[in-house]
Amino acid sequence: MGDTACLDADFRKLTDAQLWQLRMNTTKGLIEYTRTRLVRQRGTQGASEAEIEEAAYIFDINILTLGFARRFATYKRPNLLLQDPERLLRILNNPQRPVQLILAGKAHPQDAAGQAMIKQWNEFIRRPEARCRVVFLSDYDMLLTQQLVQGVDVWINTPRRPWEASGTSGMKVLVNGGLNLSELDGWWAEAYSPDLGWALGDGKEHGEDPAWDRAEAEALYTLLEREVIPEFYKRDEHGIARGWVAKMRESMARLTPQFSANRTVREYTEKHYLPAAATYCQRASDNGKFGAELLQWQRALGTHWANLRFGAIRVETRDHIHAFELQVYLDELAPEAVRVELYADSRDSEEPTRVAMTRGQSLVGAMGGYMYTATVPASRPAADYTPRLVPFKDGALIPLEAAQILWQQ
Repeated sequence: MGDTACLDADFRKLTDAQLWQLRMNTTKGLIEYTRTRLVRQRGTQGASEAEIEEAAYIFDINILTLGFARRFATYKRPNLLLQDPERLLRILNNPQRPVQLILAGKAHPQDAAGQAMIKQWNEFIRRPEARCRVVFLSDYDMLLTQQLVQGVDVWINTPRRPWEASGTSGMKVLVNGGLNLSELDGWWAEAYSPDLGWALGDGKEHGEDPAWDRAEAEALYTLLEREVIPEFYKRDEHGIARGWVAKMRESMARLTPQFSANRTVREYTEKHYLPAAATYCQRASDNGKFGAELLQWQRALGTHWANLRFGAIRVETRDHIHAFELQVYLDELAPEAVRVELYADSRDSEEPTRVAMTRGQSLVGAMGGYMYTATVPASRPAADYTPRLVPFKDGALIPLEAAQILWQQ
């Protein structure tokens, strides 16, 4: 935590002029790299001398530079910016506030849809109005990614929620002063704040709805036109974009230490490796007594689970409370070997509700029969709750070490 605080303080010591110069230097390096790579790329593709010479002078260090590089797959929606090509051209070629875009990526050899999206971009780039504003760098590799994350002003990420596993490329731009414009998914769903960058989406899942894709494309264009681009070109008398620099400073100071390999290693160690080591020591102690008990419990579950069943259920609602009474038949399985609970699906992206039921009296005339009870708030219908039976043993890993589950029909 001390290192994090120091890093935060170090970033905040930088003046606006230093941060703006950092942006200029990193963008200059990216543009020089892009020119060199594009000259080589066009040469190997058989381009004319004029096209190769054009590549040697493409782009401008003073123009807002957007970056988009990743594997081309449909769920990543790499062509969201192409929903309205004419509008994109107007954004790129605004005479007062122009924009340049660097693209890179590959599609899986068997992913025809991904290959088609790359083709669509290349067709767009061949248009005379786009040729000097957009480049697609081929042979996507780690070296290219390293250059991009170091030099772009804004890193764009447009996955279809919830398929963004993490989004580490967006994390890599942080220390270099780049800002993120990303879907509220992966790491950005945790990191986003309006003073750090820009966000797409409402944080909910919409499937593969073309109408939603169109709506998000509209939102992306609008963000660029009304917020991102004006912020970049709003300069003071010294030529510094103070508002932009403020976002850079906050992004670097707050997010760089939080989304780093240091945090990853620390949290894995504290939350997983050390607890796993402690669990091993516990299970290995006393000549492995717990392991023997665990094996006996698993065998008992396997023997009796098929005979477990639910009996009658009764629900009474009073004083804003649902009171459940449920008959459960456990065969010859010990009641301590299972947990009876009420389960309700999640609402509004919250965790599902799980309420343990309390075992009461034995049912007369029934072997292994018990009455279980529980109360829940009547803020949602009683029908939302379903009783279920799951294995339980203190110290056991559920469902890893016992995956059985029985739902009341």
